[in-house]
Amino acid sequence: MRSSTDRAAVVLFSGGQDSTTCLFWAKERFAEVHALGFDYGQKHRVEIEQATVIAEKADVPYTLLNVDGILEGSALTEHDKDMNAAHEQAPALPASFVPGRNALFLTMAASFAYTRGIYDLVGGMCQTDYSGYPDCRRVFIDSMQTSLSLALDEDLRIHTPLMYLTKAETWKMAADLGTVAGCDVLEVVRTDSHTDYNGDRSQLNEWGYGKLDNPASELRAKGYREAKEQGWV
Repeated sequence: MRSSTDRAAVVLFSGGQDSTTCLFWAKERFAEVHALGFDYGQKHRVEIEQATVIAEKADVPYTLLNVDGILEGSALTEHDKDMNAAHEQAPALPASFVPGRNALFLTMAASFAYTRGIYDLVGGMCQTDYSGYPDCRRVFIDSMQTSLSLALDEDLRIHTPLMYLTKAETWKMAADLGTVAGCDVLEVVRTDSHTDYNGDRSQLNEWGYGKLDNPASELRAKGYREAKEQGWV
């Protein structure tokens, strides 16, 4: 059942599949939604362009913060590194892991929201079907929620609607949302959102744009196939 509220929310919005799904999820539940993106020098910077397109379609104000040069130590920020390798500092993690990214983004989002009288943040973090990032775990999100609430002396809430969903279930959520703000959510996610780590938008597949030469596209495509097998999309 969909709930309603008279509160506003800030969505951490990259323009990727997960944050796009969360954007429309938030549109269904909050009276006012702001989209907040980050330019951190990411290799797949085309996601920022797509975020602009999606926010306009969803009729949501979009703000882009430039934090390029602050984050490093990832194949997403050092573009000559192998995207399919292990992380050089932590072999158990993928090369795409960006140390401190979600900690920085949540802190900046909390500050952005606070100055606008907003105390609800929405993020697409997921610990069920993710790339191994420790800052996508709910225990980390809970710790940030507590710390930021203490720092701001306000009851800050961080919503993570995808936290315990598989990628297939995330596709299902987009389909179940139906039409929001005049948009077919599933079609917007499929054709407008961008996930491919190499920034490739030369080829449209049934699961969206990209090529199966990087973990992000592989995970997205696998989830779509599973959702299709279940009859969800």
